[in-house]
Amino acid sequence: MNSEDTPAEFERPAPPEESAPGDHALVQRVVEAALLAAPQPLSVAQLYALFPDGQPAPRGSIEQALSALQEACAGRGVALVEVASGFRYQVRREVQPWVGRLFAERPPRYTRATLEILALIAYRQPITRGEIEAIRGVAVNANIIKTLEEREWIRVVGHRDVPGRPELFGTTRAFLDHFNLKSLDELPPLAEIRDLGEFEPQLPLEEPLPAQALADGDVATTPAPTPDEIDNAASGRMP
Repeated sequence: MNSEDTPAEFERPAPPEESAPGDHALVQRVVEAALLAAPQPLSVAQLYALFPDGQPAPRGSIEQALSALQEACAGRGVALVEVASGFRYQVRREVQPWVGRLFAERPPRYTRATLEILALIAYRQPITRGEIEAIRGVAVNANIIKTLEEREWIRVVGHRDVPGRPELFGTTRAFLDHFNLKSLDELPPLAEIRDLGEFEPQLPLEEPLPAQALADGDVATTPAPTPDEIDNAASGRMP
């Protein structure tokens, strides 16, 4: 093979000129395809970045495409929702019982302690491990904190300015994404939560079941704490 036959360095092909992104229908198709293909939510900025500098998507076209796609989901089994990290398609809650049959493993249940600790961190953050123990009246199992950190639902956000400088825990963007929240302001009041299971997000297309994010441990057969028990824990009242 001579030098003229040697392939040039690979370059990603540019979109064809006849498919200029000025066509809002094309922008919408690109956005829809990207959201279906992505393993995680995509932000508006990430969607704009899909278009090359020479053929940028018109200003406002991504937002229009997202709005149109959301409207197109009306009456369908999936919904396009916005969470903290961006937008994603999810299976609607009302069809989860059928879709869930695709997966052999039954979603595990959380332990009472895990739910209480997660609720305390979510509603009282930033909070230290010692403060959690003082509210609950029992020691915090280190494995629960480790598990929640490994699942990226909580993280250390600082240290309390007291002797020993204990770690302060707070929730993460992944926590918001999992529970279908754009910000902590969207957390429902504790008085409105009948069961922590109501936090369960709609079923993402990319995951078998939302609860399976906790499949590797801390599973129990005890029922979830009642609203009064969680309310007492988060407000500092002992039963």
